[in-house]
Amino acid sequence: MTVKLGFVGTGGIASFHIKNLVQMEGVELAAFFDTDAQRAQKAASEHAGAKAFSNLDEMLDGSKLDGLYICVPPMAHGEAESKAIERGLPFLVEKPLGLDRGVPEEIARRVAEKKLLTAVGYHWRYNDTMAEAKRLLAESRTGMALGYWMGGMPMVPWWRVMKGSGGQFVEQTTHIVDLLRFLCGEVTEVYAAYALRDMDRQVPGTDVPDVGTVTFKLASGAVATVSNTCLLPVGHHVGLDVYTDRGVLEVRGNELKDITKTETRSVRNVSNPYYVEDEAFVHALRTGDSSRILSDYADALLTHEVTVAANESAAGGKPVAISSGAKEGAGA
Repeated sequence: MTVKLGFVGTGGIASFHIKNLVQMEGVELAAFFDTDAQRAQKAASEHAGAKAFSNLDEMLDGSKLDGLYICVPPMAHGEAESKAIERGLPFLVEKPLGLDRGVPEEIARRVAEKKLLTAVGYHWRYNDTMAEAKRLLAESRTGMALGYWMGGMPMVPWWRVMKGSGGQFVEQTTHIVDLLRFLCGEVTEVYAAYALRDMDRQVPGTDVPDVGTVTFKLASGAVATVSNTCLLPVGHHVGLDVYTDRGVLEVRGNELKDITKTETRSVRNVSNPYYVEDEAFVHALRTGDSSRILSDYADALLTHEVTVAANESAAGGKPVAISSGAKEGAGA
């Protein structure tokens, strides 16, 4: 069975998926839509038989697609997802799901009503090392975790304004929050402090905080802190450290380090997690078996709620409870 796919958005993150999909047998990249018509045309011209569209309805109604990739900035979410749901068209959407709670919660409600197949681009879950990390944590008692996203600012205009990206914690550090949930369980409360220290001076018009730290309570009773900055001139830590009764797990994008009293063992990530993620989505479209999809819309919404709550806490100066995490804890 040939799987016909369309793309909404053909920018940076879309290119990662496209490079993977062209390597897969029986996958046809058939249609491309972008608000920049020239960019859509360029993408279509690189794939035999593909068409570029300047009208999203025309693409969705005229291309006989099996699945859709939605790769748009945070402020642009909602329209493509809604149109896909109306047509019963499965989709993979890139994180974050939006700027705040409203649009993602409505999309999640409609996805659930339709029982629609979805996937969300939390690619860290697809690292080879995640299964080993989960195995080790199942044999341990987690006390706390420390997460980091310490680096520089992506120099795309929408990223440096809150109304475009939602800020670093929502747009970027969401990967670490999702990793925390995936490995350590649900969050019940967040307490955040943000500041804008320097990037508004370096890049006029910047209003996203360039430093922040968020403390979490987890349903398990463990605690965590995730910090981020985008003011550095160099890249630094990106990852999660989990502290347990058997030692420390250092989780990074390309490696898992297991530190115990008797040894330090490293496990390298070999596979391309983006490829594994895309393969899982295509497999689900082809067979109806969604078991390989590690983050669907409903689950990703829980991560999004935590990051939005962090923004709310930083703005209000008070802890914010996470209702979904509390429910998880009650049923655990």
